[in-house]
Amino acid sequence: MFRINRKRRKSTYNEPMNRPIIPPAKSLNTRLDPARSIFILASMRIPASLTVFLCIAVLKLFAAELQVPDNILFEKGIEYANPDDQHLQLNLARPKQSEGSLPCVLCIHGGGFRAGNREGYNPLLVKLAEHGYVAVTVSYRLAPKYQFPAAIYDVKAAVRWLKANAAPYHIDPDRIGVTGDSAGGHLVQFLGVTADLKQFEGDEGNPGQSTRVACVVNRYGPSDFTKSYGKSVDAAEVLPLWLGGNLETAHAKHIISSPLNWVTPAAAPTLILHGTDDKYVAYEQGVWMRDRLQACGVEVEMLTLEGAGHGFKGADAEKAEQAMFAFFDKHLKAKP
Repeated sequence: MFRINRKRRKSTYNEPMNRPIIPPAKSLNTRLDPARSIFILASMRIPASLTVFLCIAVLKLFAAELQVPDNILFEKGIEYANPDDQHLQLNLARPKQSEGSLPCVLCIHGGGFRAGNREGYNPLLVKLAEHGYVAVTVSYRLAPKYQFPAAIYDVKAAVRWLKANAAPYHIDPDRIGVTGDSAGGHLVQFLGVTADLKQFEGDEGNPGQSTRVACVVNRYGPSDFTKSYGKSVDAAEVLPLWLGGNLETAHAKHIISSPLNWVTPAAAPTLILHGTDDKYVAYEQGVWMRDRLQACGVEVEMLTLEGAGHGFKGADAEKAEQAMFAFFDKHLKAKP
C-alpha cells in the first residue's frame, strides 16, 4: 500500500528473482525527485535495514542540494511538539518580503506510517514559497513503536502550532491547506474530516487552537482500510504494524482509522489525485472518498491519471502539481 517493503516476499507476478542488487547509475540520478528515488530503492531486493539506510541517505542528499532563492526564507528543525520526548520538528519556507498575512500549506510525508522523512518535501516548500505561500513540512511519530492514533495527534498538533504561531511567521490561520502523499494523503484526509473532534485531538500543546483546515489535497491516500487487503501489495504487512493487528484481530481500529467513516457536511473542500494503476493504494479508494464527500455535499474534485502508479512522474507529476497549485490558489489565495 505504501511503497516501502521490509521483507523478501515470494513473487506473485512471475517477476525475475535475479534482479541486480545495484541498479544502473542513472537510476540514482540526483536530478530525480526524492519520492521517485526512494521508490527505486524500495523496489530493489535488498535487506530492509539497508533500504532504510539508503532512503535516509537519498533524503539527506536532496536536502543538501536544495537551492533556496535569495527572496525565500528557509528554516529547518523548528520543534512544534514533544510527545514522549520525541522532539517533533518542522521545516518552513516563506517569502522574505510580504505584505500582511499569507496562506499556508502544510505538507505531510508518506512511508507506510513507519518510514519516510519530512526533508523530501523541501523542494516543494520552496516552490510554494515562491508562489506566495508559507510552506511547512513536519515529522511525526512512526510505527511500529507508535501506532494509531499517534500520527493523527501529531499532525493535529502541527496545525495548532501553526495557528498559535501565525503572527511571527506571517500566516493567516484561517487559510491553512494541507497536502500529503500515500500515508501522508491519509493523514491530511483525516485532518479534513475530523476537525476539532476531541477523540483525535491529543494533548500536544496549544489546546485553544482549532485543527480545522481550509482545504485538502490528497495524493493517492487510502480512505477505507477494511477494503485494503487483497487490493494492495503490502497492506497485510503495513497495516498490522500501525493498527496493532490485522483486519480480524483489530477490526475496530481499521474502521476508526479510515477517513471514509468520518465524512460529514463540515469536511474541508478536497482535491483527490490518484492513478488508475496504483498497486499500493487502489484507485477505487480515491473514488470512494470522492463519492462519500459528494454525498455529504462537500466540495470535491478528483484528478484521475490514467495508467499512473503509486507516485507520479513525468507528465503525470506535472499535471498533478498544476492541479494542486490551482486548487490551493482557489481556496487559499482569496481572503473570505
